[in-house]
Amino acid sequence: MRVVLASCAALPKGDGDEDVLVEALQRDGVDVAWEPWGGEVDADLVVLRVTWDYPERLDEFLAWCDGVPALANPMPVVRWNTDKSYMVELAARGVAVVPTAVVEPGDSPVWPDGEFVVKPAIGAGSRGAGRFTDHAEARAHLDALGVRALVQPYQSSVDTNGETALVFFAGEYSHSFHKGPMLAQGLAESESGLYVEEKLRGIEPSSRQVEFANQVLDVTAELLSLRRTDFLYARVDVVDGPDGEPLLLELELTEPSLGFKYAGEDAASRLSAAIRSYSRH
Repeated sequence: MRVVLASCAALPKGDGDEDVLVEALQRDGVDVAWEPWGGEVDADLVVLRVTWDYPERLDEFLAWCDGVPALANPMPVVRWNTDKSYMVELAARGVAVVPTAVVEPGDSPVWPDGEFVVKPAIGAGSRGAGRFTDHAEARAHLDALGVRALVQPYQSSVDTNGETALVFFAGEYSHSFHKGPMLAQGLAESESGLYVEEKLRGIEPSSRQVEFANQVLDVTAELLSLRRTDFLYARVDVVDGPDGEPLLLELELTEPSLGFKYAGEDAASRLSAAIRSYSRH
């Protein structure tokens, strides 16, 4: 079995987090290689990983994905998930999400009270996300982005509790990690310029968070007419709402970091097993 982990020109061998996954796949007898997206691919399965330069080349990226014979996650998922407007669809299906307004270029949004976030609807690595209280500054940022954007009230719980990222493989819960507050820190972009550096650590989620993340995946699978097992990987990012209940901040089904550095070899072995099974289903 030959598996290609899709990367990008700036990070052709990934960012180091998935070295342990490569080792697990090789140990399990899989012929695995990193390849930047965009070229011809000869593989039984292509797994999207650090394809983090696609926001500026979305049409080209989707066309390439469409031409890959076996893709994970599959093309309908990628097409839907690369535009964060999916948050509105999930809210309409009863998922508790951070309140989200989609703003097209030139629109005049109704700004939330207090602090709020403006970020591009098509983006990766938190690039282009800003936190504001001043409407004029937010308007200037929105105009500078020049693309469809999301406007969301800032969740103050992030300053104290951060975010919890819950990771699933083939629809089954694997592990979680904690993401500290980012937008208040003015953190620099990574050396590659493809993502904002994050403060991460392992964490044990609450049973309520796991229950909520399972609900998110169930609703998404139904929305896309898929099975949960069709999601080779999924990362459900949650924050505490004003009432302490979890809210969905993002559902990452295209190219999320999976936090192997904070989960160890067992998590990599679980994804290796999922990849080997996925290629047969």
